[in-house]
Amino acid sequence: MEIITMMKCLGLCVLLVVLGVTGVEVVDGAGECGNVPVNRMAFRMAPCAAASQDPEAQVSASCCSAVQKIGKSPTCLCAVMLSDTAKSAGVKPEVAITIPKRCNLADRPVGYNCGSYTLP
Repeated sequence: MEIITMMKCLGLCVLLVVLGVTGVEVVDGAGECGNVPVNRMAFRMAPCAAASQDPEAQVSASCCSAVQKIGKSPTCLCAVMLSDTAKSAGVKPEVAITIPKRCNLADRPVGYNCGSYTLP
């Protein structure tokens, strides 16, 4: 099972590099994540690949750090979790929304509606 997780992480990294090289999208003005396009912001969530697919996976310190930074804007955090990049990487939104709680973030946006999901 560990090899499968490593392969998924590798696939996510390759996808993110390809998206970065191709310049996915250009933003005029601010969006959910300020001046950073949501799909580009998803790069910062790469350490969360395994934790966003398996609710039993341990959440790494680097993942929790990324979630804490992005989670300062619940709108951005939700947009990243529901982004095309996340979907392409195999992220399960119903699992991804549990990461802030699994990181024990005291200032997480509890009860925030994220699409059809609610952050615990």
